[in-house]
Amino acid sequence: MYDTVSKRIGQLAQITALLGGLGLFAVIGVTCVSVAGRALDGLGLGPVPGDIELVELGIGFAVFSTLPYAQFFRTHARVDLFKPAFGARPNRVLDLIGELLMCALTLVLSWRLWLGMLDKAAYHETTFILQIPLVWGYRAAMAVMVVACLVALFSVLRAIRALILPETHTEVQS
Repeated sequence: MYDTVSKRIGQLAQITALLGGLGLFAVIGVTCVSVAGRALDGLGLGPVPGDIELVELGIGFAVFSTLPYAQFFRTHARVDLFKPAFGARPNRVLDLIGELLMCALTLVLSWRLWLGMLDKAAYHETTFILQIPLVWGYRAAMAVMVVACLVALFSVLRAIRALILPETHTEVQS
């Protein structure tokens, strides 16, 4: 059962990262079209209206979308300065502490994002030019943060399992 859950959580993390990548490509496309429009302004073309707003929303989504992937596949920046000096068990304890801290951080970020989303919805805030409701960006980020919370909780479970059952401890396959 653990292997099935691990596989599904990993797939979910990969899907969110791919969605974030698609969002990033869309941002690149909007930026290129807008810059080209500015360069060709004398020919009747112009920049994409609200390009900065679209880039802000897209980049925000792309950044949030990478969090589950980085957590599941352990690709966050790490400093393993003392790791070689310790044995396997102390390293598994350190891994568990790191996973607990990342889980706490993910939960706090999600909580604060949730409160921000409620605030944006209550006041009906929109972007200046395109009048896009800001709550849409918060909702998209919140959906990804729900996945990030699931991944963070699973990562803690994985670290506990590796500590209790060291023979089952394997590296994450990407």
